[in-house]
Amino acid sequence: MAPSGGDKPYRVYRGGRARGGVPTLGREQRARTTDRDARTRERARIRDDGDQPRRFKRRRWYREWSWKRWLVIGIATLFTLTLLWGIASYFSFRSGVIAANDRLPKSVKRVLVHQDGLLYSHGTNILLLGTDHARYRKADRHSDSIMIVHTDPKHHRLVYLSILRDLKVDIPGYGTQKINAAFQFGGPRLAIRTIRARTGIPINHVVLVDFAQFEKLIDEVGGISVDVPKPIRSNKFDCPYKTQPQCDRWPGWRFAKGTQKMDGHRALVYSRIRENLLDPSESDATRAARQQQVIQAISSKLIGFGTLMKMPFIGGDLVRPVATDLTPGQFLQLGWVKFRGHTMRCRLGGETDGTGYIVADEESRAVIQMVLGRSAAQPPRPGSLYGSGCVTGNRTL
Repeated sequence: MAPSGGDKPYRVYRGGRARGGVPTLGREQRARTTDRDARTRERARIRDDGDQPRRFKRRRWYREWSWKRWLVIGIATLFTLTLLWGIASYFSFRSGVIAANDRLPKSVKRVLVHQDGLLYSHGTNILLLGTDHARYRKADRHSDSIMIVHTDPKHHRLVYLSILRDLKVDIPGYGTQKINAAFQFGGPRLAIRTIRARTGIPINHVVLVDFAQFEKLIDEVGGISVDVPKPIRSNKFDCPYKTQPQCDRWPGWRFAKGTQKMDGHRALVYSRIRENLLDPSESDATRAARQQQVIQAISSKLIGFGTLMKMPFIGGDLVRPVATDLTPGQFLQLGWVKFRGHTMRCRLGGETDGTGYIVADEESRAVIQMVLGRSAAQPPRPGSLYGSGCVTGNRTL
């Protein structure tokens, strides 16, 4: 018999027996249960029949993003990568500069004129002494290249002043000598004192350059482009062949007129040429001009996009050929001045006296004023092989 009252009979389900009314599922819960049961039956049928599983499309969360969100994420990612690249580049370059600072004798720093202010906003004078031998402390070699780099950030100008190495000067303690002998007698310290006394230009920083190492540097940055003003055929030096018969038949180094890309060895040969057999009028003065070209080409390549992209990997190698007092921050400031400024090339020379010396001419004093920006640039006197003067733009000395 059915029980009296509102109670329903006992029913058995998973939770066991329960007295009273059995709770029923809502509409949404019943629908979810039905779908779950249907999927369970479908998986069981697939296992039994061996059919391929049915792929259910799921909506990806990133498909709901707008282009603005993607743009913000892209910019943030690019900024992060650039920041990491910059940090890695700086520390790589910094390690090389610290090593270059250690290579400079401490006695050299005492003769430099201290400079206040930042290099990208204050003018400075940097002496470059180049040699094919890196024995700076022993000071047993002449300086093959003597150049003062004067920066003028306020007028966006960079001046290269080459000093002919045969220039006749008074070297303190050694009397009248060629100016490049100061490096041999007293190393960079005596060279700085002699050049400062001859030019009246205070030397704030110094860079000692080993040209033999420059060859490797040029190769690492992918070579340089140099505009050769006229055809060149040099005399026989640094023969590229191994046997003497081949060197005897070899006519010498040749360079065609026009812009050409040079690797490290060829650029070094170009900067060393003193005699052009196709133009007997060329001399050590034109050799100094070629050195200016090579140094300018290297500096332009160093601040180029390709070199900057490789900076984390070659940053330390860029300053391997030098010994200097310049800090990493000062190098970066010089790069900015170079990037913004225009170039003027000058030469401090004179007239030959027939004994191997070059005696300073009347224009030599005027050239110093041109370098310091106190007078307009004037080229050397026409017909003068070693004359002092300055040129701008694409003109050659």
